Amino acid sequence: MINRLVNRIRELEAPVVVGLDPMLSFIPKHLIEQGYKDKGENLEGIAQAVWLYNKGIIDAVYDLVPAVKPQIAMYEQFGLEGMKVYVKTIEYAREKGLIVIGDVKRGDIGSTSEAYATGHLGKITAGGKEYRGFDEDFITVNPYLGSDGILPFIEVCRQEKKGLFILVKTSNPSSGEFQDQLVDGRPLYELVGKKVAEWGELFMGDTYSYIGAVVGATYPEIGKELRKLMPKTFILVPGYGAQGGKAQDLKYYFDKDGSGAIVNSSRGIIAAYKLPQYEAYGEKAYADAARQAVLDMKEDLKKAWYNKADS
Repeated sequence: MINRLVNRIRELEAPVVVGLDPMLSFIPKHLIEQGYKDKGENLEGIAQAVWLYNKGIIDAVYDLVPAVKPQIAMYEQFGLEGMKVYVKTIEYAREKGLIVIGDVKRGDIGSTSEAYATGHLGKITAGGKEYRGFDEDFITVNPYLGSDGILPFIEVCRQEKKGLFILVKTSNPSSGEFQDQLVDGRPLYELVGKKVAEWGELFMGDTYSYIGAVVGATYPEIGKELRKLMPKTFILVPGYGAQGGKAQDLKYYFDKDGSGAIVNSSRGIIAAYKLPQYEAYGEKAYADAARQAVLDMKEDLKKAWYNKADS
């Protein structure tokens, strides 16, 4: 799967993943009304509106980007009906040829991690037949519990040829409360990055490991350090746009050939119609605004991607 992701990025010239994080405040009024009409003024109705919203976004961008990244909490907030839409979104995205990164940030130990891995990446057998749960292509995981929490995921990834993105340095302002703390004179994120590189050697693709890292766009100097520390690690980069990350700051997240990273944007794309530069589209054309936002992001990222050879 990592080879396919790398190849699709090159084919589309788009190191972009669209975050499908459907906050209720992002969903246009006409879709809420349609959801209520279809399913009633209840959680089913809200979930239907979320589905219509996601489908519109996917239909607008699937030919421009290699991947989408649904954030599971945005579906869990609507209970079981929301989780049904999470699965439906994954299935539809894959039908449209997109790679799916499940932003689930799971992490536990032993049999619990194995169960998480099976549910999101693997399969179970019942009645002589195999069944899959959520069936994402990649998921995000939390390494706080160490190898006990990560190795069960890696084992399932090896079986299924799927991948992980492990949290190393996140984009949120308070990440430094733990991640920047010194351990034997080195920041914790650096120790985690080194460990991710070691885990990555257990399951390599053609150029990069199936075991990737999450490194936020909001700390470019740290990104530069971690790129050197993890040369075979593919990096998922959150924090671009709405969180303050700028394209020119992402230069060192990529390798010399301009590969090695994929940049996420969520609200800057899916809620683009709310931004001043796209407000002329209006909320009924929210999907058209999203498409234009992707085109603009691709152009903006050339500052990091195409200019890499000049570094």
